[in-house]
Amino acid sequence: MLVEHQAIKITWLSIAGNTLLAIIKAIAGIFGNSYALIADAIESTSDILSSFLVLFGLKYVIKPADKNHPYGHGRAEPLITFLVVGFLVASAVIIIVESIHHIKIPHALPKPFTLIVLGSIIIIKETFYRIVIAKSKKINSSALKADAWHHRSDAITSLTAFIGISIALYLGKGYEAADDWAALIASGIILYNSYLIFRPALAEIMDEHIYDHLVDEIRVTSKKVIGVIDTEKCLVRKTGMKYHVDLHIIVNGNITVTEGHDIAHEVKNLLIKQHPFVADVLIHVEPA
Repeated sequence: MLVEHQAIKITWLSIAGNTLLAIIKAIAGIFGNSYALIADAIESTSDILSSFLVLFGLKYVIKPADKNHPYGHGRAEPLITFLVVGFLVASAVIIIVESIHHIKIPHALPKPFTLIVLGSIIIIKETFYRIVIAKSKKINSSALKADAWHHRSDAITSLTAFIGISIALYLGKGYEAADDWAALIASGIILYNSYLIFRPALAEIMDEHIYDHLVDEIRVTSKKVIGVIDTEKCLVRKTGMKYHVDLHIIVNGNITVTEGHDIAHEVKNLLIKQHPFVADVLIHVEPA
């Protein structure tokens, strides 16, 4: 549970950081004549809302199983991920519409100081991404991974804005819309990242079989128990940050029911001990 609470702290850090950066981007964009920066601020605002969703999801997912939720509350996590992806798509659409609008309207060149702001933001957001993605892998959280990609997409939009403004400043009059085109390109990158986040969450909620590596590890671990001759069927499904396993083990057909039961319990205990993300194992004993 300690790891999950650390993830909650990381999410609060994301919310605080995104709030501060959204304000800085909006101010710099308005006074620096850069819609790319304003678009970046819009994307950061969606990050704040999605981080609150992730925070809610993490707090809900770690609730223990109860009478109405015997498998726990983990399925809330991919649902939260879908909502986070929705915010990403919505922010990308807003940026596309506004970028096209700004491209059609003549406006002044961006101010040079906006490059300093963007350079700082790129470094900060990429650092945030690396911290949050590492934590998401540690606790096996798809929602936290989605939040991490929010930071990476923010870094990407800032990078494209940096390139667009640099082109506008270097080439001068006639290239004022370069940062608007940069914002348009960034929105396409955001949409692509949205799909990359959405696909695994959809697989999770549909119980799609995508855990071959874990199945192999489970089979190897099970055979370490004395009395297990081999394994047959092994099904794995992810619920939140944990896995539930259905496993068939093959034992000597001449042993007693009690002996087979004891072997099954040894297998279950060993799997949960050696694989921390395995929440429960349902074992069926087959005679050789």
